[in-house]
Amino acid sequence: MQPSIIIADDHPLILKGLREFLLERDYAIEACASDGKSALNFIESIKPDIAILDIQMPHYTGIQIAKICKERQYATKIIVITFEKDEKLYNEAKALNIFGYVLKEFALTEIENCIASVINGKPYFSPELISSLESKNPPSELNKLTPTEKKVLKLISENKTAAEIGLAFSISSRTVEKHKSNIIKKLGLSHKQNSLLVWTKENQEFL
Repeated sequence: MQPSIIIADDHPLILKGLREFLLERDYAIEACASDGKSALNFIESIKPDIAILDIQMPHYTGIQIAKICKERQYATKIIVITFEKDEKLYNEAKALNIFGYVLKEFALTEIENCIASVINGKPYFSPELISSLESKNPPSELNKLTPTEKKVLKLISENKTAAEIGLAFSISSRTVEKHKSNIIKKLGLSHKQNSLLVWTKENQEFL
């Protein structure tokens, strides 16, 4: 059975092209939207399996919609499409557990592979995007961390809570928070909410 899908993009030609491409392949396209507000309304009313969203749209961006869906614990899996090979957007997407990140210039050749991957619970990111971002070295700050702190970082990158990390190490949540505070200091991060989570997503391949 094909997954139910909604599509949102403020570029009419891209929206039309993607919709027709998927319909020709018998995907169940439940609705299309040209702005973020309509897209969010469709997600709330239709509860599709997958929402394919342009990152930059009026009212709500694809990233903002993903954040709302995560906060409200909607089951809809988010795929974002964009022309941007932007590391910051990529890291935001990973931190929000977005399932797919597809570059628009490759959308028609990659979207089916992306949907298939998402259906199986596996994130999909455009290979072109990954290769353009992966030419970096491990952050030197990692050398300042103890083996335990590195293990804590890895669990944070896997979205584990302080309680879950404490359970893994047989320590209290308070001790975990102390580790996190020390890690933030050693990495030179701000104490803003999620700063550590975002850092771990940016550098997940080195953890």
